[in-house]
Amino acid sequence: MPDPEPARKPRRFWLYAPFVLLLLAATGWTAGWWYLSREAVKQMDAAAERYRAAGYEIAWGKRVVGGYPFRLDVTLTDAQVRDPSGWALASPRLEAEAFVHSLGHWVFATPEGLTFVRPLGGPVEVKAKTLHASLHDLDKRPPSFSFEGVKLSFTPGPGAEPFALGAAEHVELHLRPGPDDQGAVLLKLDGGQAQLSGLLARMAGGKPVSLVWDSLLTKMSGFSGDTWSDAARAWAQNGGTIQVRQAGLTAGDALIGARAGTLGVDADGRLTGALDVTLHQAPQALNAMAAQGTIPPETAMAAAAVAAARQDSNDAAHLSLTFQAGRTTLGPVSVAPAPKVF
Repeated sequence: MPDPEPARKPRRFWLYAPFVLLLLAATGWTAGWWYLSREAVKQMDAAAERYRAAGYEIAWGKRVVGGYPFRLDVTLTDAQVRDPSGWALASPRLEAEAFVHSLGHWVFATPEGLTFVRPLGGPVEVKAKTLHASLHDLDKRPPSFSFEGVKLSFTPGPGAEPFALGAAEHVELHLRPGPDDQGAVLLKLDGGQAQLSGLLARMAGGKPVSLVWDSLLTKMSGFSGDTWSDAARAWAQNGGTIQVRQAGLTAGDALIGARAGTLGVDADGRLTGALDVTLHQAPQALNAMAAQGTIPPETAMAAAAVAAARQDSNDAAHLSLTFQAGRTTLGPVSVAPAPKVF
């Protein structure tokens, strides 16, 4: 009988091939992540230079980029930005994060709080259990932006003027692009605590303050400019309007609410238009405004008389709040200058 053929030596290609492919994939992914991180840094620096050229002040201390392998994290220490009008925002630690597969959607957090600076009132330090935001759809106007704060405290800095609120249970702000060149704005504040002095405190009487503003903005393609004033002026000149869907302020037993109305902005940057409003405890609120010096006492008396004459059985007065020729009119009584947008 012939001798049997010797067994062939087993091939090890398929044993090692998966590991080789995995190594190549990891190497390619690492190179891609490194490239994306470098591009993110370049774009961030380029954007900062563009804003500086427009008059903004932008600075940070240390920048750390991480998040490998599936995220892109950017952490800034001592970050601060100031616009040409004097408003500023600063944080000892600002964290930003985006997934590699969705670099157009960023999430932000300030675990150590932040400080915003008013042009005339000075700085206010904000601490909270939660302070975070998200930003995406940067190619649209407005972009999609959301901010949320939980259990906030507001502390004016040394020498700064008092801030209307000392604390709030919950604050949220949302901007959304819409169809037909529209943009949506929603602002909500719940459980606000007014400071010991000030108009809100007198109206609230130690009770919580709440606020809601829900509106649509038209002609958002016209909102363009290097500064807020330039963009708002261009938007107003393009015929942009504010369509109020719901608005309300509750301070203790006093309440002002508006369900519908259309507002605009005149050439001087002041509001125009009218809102149908409902006032609860209107005489008390107007007297508080007079005592605070917000409006003259004789004006408060006239407006309170009009409100009292139009109260229903539920102690609610239904009036028209009109902004025209730079003045705010409650019913037939001119009470104050119209709010200034820019």
